[in-house]
Amino acid sequence: MPEAPTEQFERDPLAEGDLCNSEAPPIAWRADSLANSVAILLTLTAVQRLVGFVRAILFCRWLKEDQLGLWDMAFGFLMLAGPFVVLAVPGTFGRYAEYFRERGRLRAMMFQAAVVCAALTALAVTIILLRPDWFSELIFGDPAWSRLIPTVAVSLLFIVAYNYWLSLATSLRRVRVAAIMEFFNGVLFAVIGVALLQFWRCDAQAAIVAYGCAGILCVIGGSTALRGALREKSNSPTLAETAFAKPESVWRKLAPFAAWMLAISLLTNLFGIADRYMILHFTPGEPDALLAIVGQYHSARVVPLLLVSIASTLSAMLLPHLSRDWESGDNDRASWRLNAFLKLFVLGLLIVSTVILFAAPLVFQTAFRGKFAAGLSVLPWTLAYCVWLSAALLAQQYLWCVEKAGWVALAMLVGLAVNVIVNILLLPTYKLQGAVLAATAANLTTLTLILLFSRAKGFKFDRGLIALLAAAPALALGPWSATAVLIVYAWAALRGKALFTESERELIAAQLAKALKLADRLASKSPFLKKMLDRFGGGKLSAT
Repeated sequence: MPEAPTEQFERDPLAEGDLCNSEAPPIAWRADSLANSVAILLTLTAVQRLVGFVRAILFCRWLKEDQLGLWDMAFGFLMLAGPFVVLAVPGTFGRYAEYFRERGRLRAMMFQAAVVCAALTALAVTIILLRPDWFSELIFGDPAWSRLIPTVAVSLLFIVAYNYWLSLATSLRRVRVAAIMEFFNGVLFAVIGVALLQFWRCDAQAAIVAYGCAGILCVIGGSTALRGALREKSNSPTLAETAFAKPESVWRKLAPFAAWMLAISLLTNLFGIADRYMILHFTPGEPDALLAIVGQYHSARVVPLLLVSIASTLSAMLLPHLSRDWESGDNDRASWRLNAFLKLFVLGLLIVSTVILFAAPLVFQTAFRGKFAAGLSVLPWTLAYCVWLSAALLAQQYLWCVEKAGWVALAMLVGLAVNVIVNILLLPTYKLQGAVLAATAANLTTLTLILLFSRAKGFKFDRGLIALLAAAPALALGPWSATAVLIVYAWAALRGKALFTESERELIAAQLAKALKLADRLASKSPFLKKMLDRFGGGKLSAT
């Protein structure tokens, strides 16, 4: 793997300001750099995930197993249908917002996409409302739950609107706006959900209503925040002159990419929910008992999916920056940056997952009231495959960047086929354990294919990344085995270049130094904080 050029590192490889095209039309906002984007995103995401974790615990405590299963299936359907009903058009913004902005066509792209998305969503909601029994059988495995379908349909409408504005904010590299939207979406969902479960009704319908309400409230706030970012200079053409002019020039770019995005999104969401659908439709048993199994599985996925959601958010944020590198012709920089980013993120996932394994018995026995013993038993393998899933979500951005989305679709299709086949073989005998093993095999297959396809198009990942990904199965062996592996890896990272190259080690050191300086400046304003930080740093924080 070629190391980053020295001059690039001295300018901070994670900074974006020096790459701005001076020939581009003037814009009314300043994009956030990748380094700042990560800092902003992780700060807000940490708080949001903490709130989400508390909400998930309370849902598991209060909802019965079958009601938890109903909520899990409804949520899975909303995630699947959200991009599907709008043909994944908002998903193209990350790749082409910069393209249209440079040509003075950003507003045309935005408004034409909005009209198409609104029409498609209205059609989808109408169809769902006209066939509640059929959709109840599809989603919940039993037409008896058709009374939930109108609530699901309205929530879908709100979620589509939320996804549109979130995609737009991310594509404009307004990471502060996108991160705040995600933050408040999680917080509002938790607050409204807990309130409805306590004071309205303690069942899946309350959770579905809360999720939809959180989405539409964030749309109202997000649309207001982005209004200034989309305002051009006074000499720019008016909205009436640009919004619907030459639609063929917009859709000639968006349509092919949206088709691949739709395929990927559909495959990704089917990939994520296939095991629960297989449990409902291919496992022998009564519908309520099968929903209870899904509820057990939900408990095992509460914490791992928080990690995956962070990876998903980071991947959406990463694409516009990689795309900018690619458009500027600096392909090696895009490859180097993604490789380094992947290694740091996977290492972080392994550390966090090991901590989760140590804490899991307390969480399941105390927080979940001991209701989910089966969920606890499959947690180690669930964490292992979520590490691979998170890595795949980030790695596939390289193929998006080089406009080889079809290869991502192929990898996901093969992984989905593996999931279905292994489930058919294992579910009748092993039930929940079989579903988890099927998901593990599917995620490993998909990640392997994405990395191989990316390498064929120039992504130069190194042996350090492979070594980190190979450590994931140690999680399935228990917390002590995972700890032993991490100790070996820590020794390798400190003593040589097996995991990180010299340029990556310098970058990590530089970022840590910046973090310490920032902490020192903050501490200087608080004597108590300064005392605590100096004690933690052995009295050398200020000198550092």
